[in-house]
Amino acid sequence: MLLYHAVMDDPPEWIAEFTVTPREFSAQLDALAHWGRTPVPVGALVAHLAGRAPLPDRPVVLTFDDGFADLPGPTAEALAGRSVPATAYLTTGALSRSGGGCLLPPAPMMSLGQVPLLEQYGMEVGGHTVTHAQLDTLSGAALRSELVDSKRALEDVLGHRVDHLAYPHGYNSARVRRAARAAGYESAAAVRHALSSGRDEPYRIARLILRRSHTVRDLERWMAGEGARVAPFPDSLRTVGWRWYRRARATVRGPVFAG
Repeated sequence: MLLYHAVMDDPPEWIAEFTVTPREFSAQLDALAHWGRTPVPVGALVAHLAGRAPLPDRPVVLTFDDGFADLPGPTAEALAGRSVPATAYLTTGALSRSGGGCLLPPAPMMSLGQVPLLEQYGMEVGGHTVTHAQLDTLSGAALRSELVDSKRALEDVLGHRVDHLAYPHGYNSARVRRAARAAGYESAAAVRHALSSGRDEPYRIARLILRRSHTVRDLERWMAGEGARVAPFPDSLRTVGWRWYRRARATVRGPVFAG
């Protein structure tokens, strides 16, 4: 499962590391087709993990986080032109005109009114919270609001259920995963910098981040099952320690941008 952010030639500095150029993106899509990969949306993977449906041979899932301005335009067009389904996880506070106190730094973003366009292009829409906070540092009420309010905002504009979630920057915990289930999501994607598998956990599905430095060769290695761990696996002591540090910091500073 691959994680993209913006597809831009000249992104804002704060997100530049996690973007790819349109030229490189096209090359990656062409390479996936050349290798015989079958793109599917997250919903298909989740149905497989739940034992409800098989996956095609050599599947790959493309996901896009946040909702940058390129998504409902050239990026969606590039996907649709190749009949590639994908899933977009949207941070609703960053898409509204008021901003809603969103913690994402300034960047060109799509609008809530453009969300139905993504579905017209064949993309699946999921939630990515309201403010892009570090969910595993929030109180119970704040956590529920991030999960439920973003879900409702997307459902209101789409007119149907939104079943899938991605944790901002992948930050989650057992408590956050329980909250995601209670909020009505069928799945939640983390990051984990790992390959997903048929035994992956539906509420912390592993993804691999595409960075500006990655090439088609890097993608080829991942598709061959090389160069990355395979989920599921337990959190490392380092991950647990970093979570406790961030919680302590958030107690003093308040909600912190996940990124």
